[in-house]
Amino acid sequence: MATTICTAYVWAQKDGTFSVLAKATIWAGWILDIYYLPEGEEAHALLGGIARSKSIQYIGIYNLNNDGFTAIIRALHSISQLEGLSIHESNSVGPDGWNELRFLLDSGVSKLKQLCLRGNNYIGNAGMGILSNGLRGIGSSLKVLRLIDISIGNEGLLTVVQALQNCTSLDLETLQLNRNNFSSAEAGLGSLSNWLQRDEVNLEHLGLGGCRINDEGLHALVEGAANHCEELHLGGNDSITATGLSYLSDSIRSHSCRVKILHLYIMSIGDNGLEVLARGLADNKSVRNLGLNFDDVSDTSSGWIAFSRALCDTSSVNSTYLSNHTICDIWDEDDGETIPHQSIFKYLRLHEQHPQYAARCKILMSHPHLDMAPLLHW
Repeated sequence: MATTICTAYVWAQKDGTFSVLAKATIWAGWILDIYYLPEGEEAHALLGGIARSKSIQYIGIYNLNNDGFTAIIRALHSISQLEGLSIHESNSVGPDGWNELRFLLDSGVSKLKQLCLRGNNYIGNAGMGILSNGLRGIGSSLKVLRLIDISIGNEGLLTVVQALQNCTSLDLETLQLNRNNFSSAEAGLGSLSNWLQRDEVNLEHLGLGGCRINDEGLHALVEGAANHCEELHLGGNDSITATGLSYLSDSIRSHSCRVKILHLYIMSIGDNGLEVLARGLADNKSVRNLGLNFDDVSDTSSGWIAFSRALCDTSSVNSTYLSNHTICDIWDEDDGETIPHQSIFKYLRLHEQHPQYAARCKILMSHPHLDMAPLLHW
């Protein structure tokens, strides 16, 4: 994490240096967070200092009105070394401000690696349409794109996917779309799934937490998401039922599943959902970390029993051998702690510490009277 050089009120003097006078924060000399734009000569000095800077690589913008935001974005046209831009909640930006951002992105002056739009509820589908053209200008350098809580729906999602498809040499690693409204976005989620399956796409992290995705939406999404992403966030989509989880279960059961970290927190999974999920995990060979809430599932419920069986099916030696030996950590997303249930805790530690011996150890623990001589060649 960056070291704080100055956590105070900062502005740029006419010679491009920074003094403790205006409301912003400089972190480590190369990250600038702007919370307030002064007026008159002070504003001119701040904007000029930003434009002439050769060290600022990341800028965060907070609490600005449309004029202030537009002025800051115009100053960024001169910063070729800028790698990250975050536009946070509480800014009040109109169409001309978003157009100015589009011009900046489309110009290709800044080879952004990270672009974050968070909590800007006035963007919506129309604003996303304005910004989408600018994504092509940074497509070759962009690694992280966060469009969080910006009030986009099916139309906005389709626009985002189309913009990503039009980017040449795109090597995006992280796409976060959390807390948007995709309750009626089967078409957009299907388009996202198709894009993920393109040969040139190598997305590692996909965030769709709290997006009101329902069973139909998950069905449209899951093939591309499960087979082409290493980390998948679906938590907070409490409209997903056991039916939707069955689509996810079928996808993670596939040998082509790439998901290593799966977030399913704040969902009404219940016994039925846990049973369905367990069937997919029993045959899964990729998921290592799983985030769940077990508040509505008891230790003796059918869902928990099915989940435990997925990790170690004791019905036969062969079933034990074919159980899941991959999951290393199951944690409760509410408190971030590993679920302390002794019936599976030993299996999780075994998977983590001795993965190559997990199957054999489970067989020895579950079938103590087995004649091991024929199995020594393992």
